[in-house]
Amino acid sequence: MKFLFSRLVASLFVPVVAALLVAGCAVAPTTPGAPVPASGYTLRLIGEAVLPHRMNAHGTVLGGISGIDYDAARDQYYLLSDDRSDFNAARFYTAKIAITDTELKQPEITSVVTLKRPDGTPFGGKANGAKDIPDPESIRYRVDTDTLLWTSEGDKKLGIDPSVREVKLDGTFIRELPTLPMFKMQAGDSGPRDNLTFEGMSLTADGKGIWVSMEAARFEDGIEPTVDQMGGPARFTLYHANSGNAIAQIAYLPDAIPLRPTAPGEADNGVPEILMIDQFRMLVLERSYSPGAGNSLRVYVIDTRDGTDVLNVPALKPGGYTPVTKRLLINFDSLGLKKLDNTEGMTFGPRLPNGNRTLIFVSDDNFRASQITQFLAFELTEPRSPAAYVIEQPPLWWPYPYYGVRPWFPRPRPMPIPRPMPKSN
Repeated sequence: MKFLFSRLVASLFVPVVAALLVAGCAVAPTTPGAPVPASGYTLRLIGEAVLPHRMNAHGTVLGGISGIDYDAARDQYYLLSDDRSDFNAARFYTAKIAITDTELKQPEITSVVTLKRPDGTPFGGKANGAKDIPDPESIRYRVDTDTLLWTSEGDKKLGIDPSVREVKLDGTFIRELPTLPMFKMQAGDSGPRDNLTFEGMSLTADGKGIWVSMEAARFEDGIEPTVDQMGGPARFTLYHANSGNAIAQIAYLPDAIPLRPTAPGEADNGVPEILMIDQFRMLVLERSYSPGAGNSLRVYVIDTRDGTDVLNVPALKPGGYTPVTKRLLINFDSLGLKKLDNTEGMTFGPRLPNGNRTLIFVSDDNFRASQITQFLAFELTEPRSPAAYVIEQPPLWWPYPYYGVRPWFPRPRPMPIPRPMPKSN
């Protein structure tokens, strides 16, 4: 009997482990292929709105809008400018944007808020020799704390690390999340690439997790995209919202540059923003630019439970990890708009009368007259959400360090933290 039981265990265990090992070491694709559509999702364009170039907004020059988020309780939006304190001190705006099922009305800028340093002063710029110049990119509202999170890409030339900071609604500094060593700026061709770091951010549905996305691959992880080849993996990291500790990380492969340049200059493609649909599923915005050909925008759906957890992998080499699977929700080229610009912001807005969510995008005009601050609003139809997975601090009896160190057994998907059974009376 013991022999038969051992044979049975071996016959079941060995194939499962072998399958997991093979899956964990699948070779990531490098050449472009036909995108797989996101089943069950549809986007319907509601409308477009464009703000005047360099309009005066409460005594500041409005432009460079790289981040947007919606505060449902106040029915207002937060718009983050990526002005590096060149025109005015680093700041965000509040806005009212009326949306119906047939119309996107002109956004109304209601206030401007200056972002503060830890000592309470505004950020300086290059003109006054500041040493902590920010490069704001993404902004998210935390419902449970009534605060805002914002990312900065840092500056490789100046040795400024990328960061995630939390502030009050008046811009007062609260804290800065720890920056992992792999994301700290390094000299030469190592570490993050300049201007390709913390570009996107989104909170999980329960508000207890913060996903932060790199725009492109680190030097150790692969190349930047070309017209003929996909880029190396961009790392998306999940942080515990309260502790700030990194608890998981996935690898996402950006597309090859979709439009071949027709004029001199540098073409690129990367991930400017992410947005959680629910606890697991995420929208990923890819934005590319090709000189002479213009901008191209695509939105993909991923499941953050897919792929390998690469948090403790120092360099992502082909065959050593499995990237998340991406499914195409929309290619903006199909919309037939007169102009697509440098879209970097993405947020859900209010629900429509039929219960569907609205999805709003905004472009960064780089303060250039040739570009525009463009808002696009869509109606999103989506499949039913899966059950939520709660991220929380582990209990004291948890048998291994939860943050950072992984157990010996394979973990292809996140595992809920076990809880002791309640005592019976």
